[in-house]
Amino acid sequence: MATQTIETRSRKRITPAKAKTAAIGKAKAIAPDLAARIGSTPKTKFRGDPDVFGRLVEDHDRHRALLAMIEETQGKSPDRQTLFLELVKELKSHAAAEEQALWSTVLRDPETTDDARHAIAEHKEIDDMLADLAARDMASPGWLRRFADLRQEYLHHIREEEQEQFVAAQKHLKATDVRYMRRIFNRRKKEGKAVAKIEKKISLKD
Repeated sequence: MATQTIETRSRKRITPAKAKTAAIGKAKAIAPDLAARIGSTPKTKFRGDPDVFGRLVEDHDRHRALLAMIEETQGKSPDRQTLFLELVKELKSHAAAEEQALWSTVLRDPETTDDARHAIAEHKEIDDMLADLAARDMASPGWLRRFADLRQEYLHHIREEEQEQFVAAQKHLKATDVRYMRRIFNRRKKEGKAVAKIEKKISLKD
């Protein structure tokens, strides 16, 4: 516990550019030969922040890169299969950790309950879209179209979190809580990713 406290206190903000580059690098390690063209990202004051909101944005940038790289793949290629599996594990474990570390606390405050419920509801929608994609043939023409819908939905979701919901939540949390939440998030994310599985369920109409 003492070591964790020292690490938390010594962690410092890094520049947004360095934070974004590092997050993209983690995604690129999965398939080094593919481009990760995420382009410009929505403005957020949290990129590079040493506490939980910066940690969440770090994941978001990694996810943006994974989404961009999947769009570079063709058919049922090994790269597409590997990247999609990584995306599923990332999104599932990220959502579960975010809900436990952040939104469970935010739900207790009447002023921020709506934001928390909205974020959690969108997590469920994205999970359903992942299950639908997993149940379909990656080599079919419709798969990439459905993937594009998922990408659009997820990018909207994280933009809303970074620019609105995190800002509102931060105003109602103590600084000590925000620092502590990062440790909760990291632990829950690691545990969740280790057991995350692809669920296959067609739930969207053709």
